[in-house]
Amino acid sequence: MDAEKIPWHEPEFSRRMLREHLSQAHDAASRRAERIDAHVEWIHAAVLGARPARVLDPGCGHGLYTSRLAVRGHRCLGVDFSPASIDYAKREAERERLACDYRLHDLRDGNFGRGFDLALLLFGELNAFRRADATRLLSAAADALGDGGTLLLEVHDSTLVQALGTTAPTWHAADSGLFSDAPYLCLKEAAWSDAERASVERWIVIDVATAEVSVFASNLQAYTDREYRDALLAAGLVDIQTHGPLGGAAPADAEGLFALTASKPAAR
Repeated sequence: MDAEKIPWHEPEFSRRMLREHLSQAHDAASRRAERIDAHVEWIHAAVLGARPARVLDPGCGHGLYTSRLAVRGHRCLGVDFSPASIDYAKREAERERLACDYRLHDLRDGNFGRGFDLALLLFGELNAFRRADATRLLSAAADALGDGGTLLLEVHDSTLVQALGTTAPTWHAADSGLFSDAPYLCLKEAAWSDAERASVERWIVIDVATAEVSVFASNLQAYTDREYRDALLAAGLVDIQTHGPLGGAAPADAEGLFALTASKPAAR
């Protein structure tokens, strides 16, 4: 399958994506504030035991989780490859005087530092990478943990990934939006590969004024429950636990995602 992640690293696309992330009108890009608040309270209380911790958030976006964790007394490092999101997160952390640092960095390169008590990979971020890249990302997150540290992984159920790859095509028109500041038409189509166990979504965007066509695409990798566990074990993590929807959300609000935790063995 020939798709990659949509180009969050490109400055203009990143700027438009940030606008969608900040919107409270929908959950298409980021979750709305009340849902994130509930997730963060669960992470703070159930995962971190309400004790101050060092938290790593690869794929932090514009700091929705890290900023809230910092308010609860944690020190956070957020890493993302969206320049607009990182710039926004830095400004907000400075304005609110939060114990948050942010780095613009390709997650596939790893090198997140060491000694974290908790690493987060949320909102199905792991599934958006090809398998080899996902394996490296898990290893880098595990390496960043201190002894006894925890990885919190929120991932897609495999049946949802396959369902996304078999949805019927749709189209819409927009005066402006994620794909352009100018009016455009957008055709969305999807496909599923049994061989790769991955879905691909493509957005074919036609500029109304010029008829120029742009194509954006994104893969989503499916894993079985056993494959998730094996990947965590291969990264050197133990005590793997399944928690259902993040924060105990009702199944209807779970977005086809569920949470796993795993720990780095403590030094002997």
